[in-house]
Amino acid sequence: SLILLPAAAARATDETGETKFVQAYDDFQSTSEGWSYKEVKEGKDIGGGDLKDGDRVVFDWSGYTIGYFGRPFEAKGGPQGGAFDKDLNYFRTILGSKTLIPGLECALRTMKPGGIRQVIIPYGELSYPPKDKEHEAVGPKPTTFSGMRALNFVLENPRVDRTLLFNIKVVRVDRSDGKGGFIRGDKM
Repeated sequence: SLILLPAAAARATDETGETKFVQAYDDFQSTSEGWSYKEVKEGKDIGGGDLKDGDRVVFDWSGYTIGYFGRPFEAKGGPQGGAFDKDLNYFRTILGSKTLIPGLECALRTMKPGGIRQVIIPYGELSYPPKDKEHEAVGPKPTTFSGMRALNFVLENPRVDRTLLFNIKVVRVDRSDGKGGFIRGDKM
């Protein structure tokens, strides 16, 4: 007897002949850059419009390999108490510094403090660069060995869908003062 399993993604090939996975999520908005998002909570407008190069963004994040069984490579909200308590360690980036994967930087530019967004990043130009396997040059970097291993397994395996899902919450935005410093924003 034949058992048919539903495919998680439709397959196509790119210009190099490599398998490219194409997933669509009806509740996510697609952007012209190629990433998709779902607004979970609108942030508070602090004035000044969209974020610009030189602005510093402080955010919390979690990441999942949605194209490969939804495995977390950075998860929040685990067990609490005793040895499980962790200090909150927010990720900080200066927009335009090229220290953040391009898809997340695009997503952050239109967010406001307190905003929460789910972001889908396809493999390729918007994701982690293949030559930075330790994720030292471009982040965010998983904080655990198992998280790093799960992320790298997916990124280095062309036989699986390398699409990633990020949950991001903007904690604070510090606007550039134009002199190499920042005007500290309110924490949400």
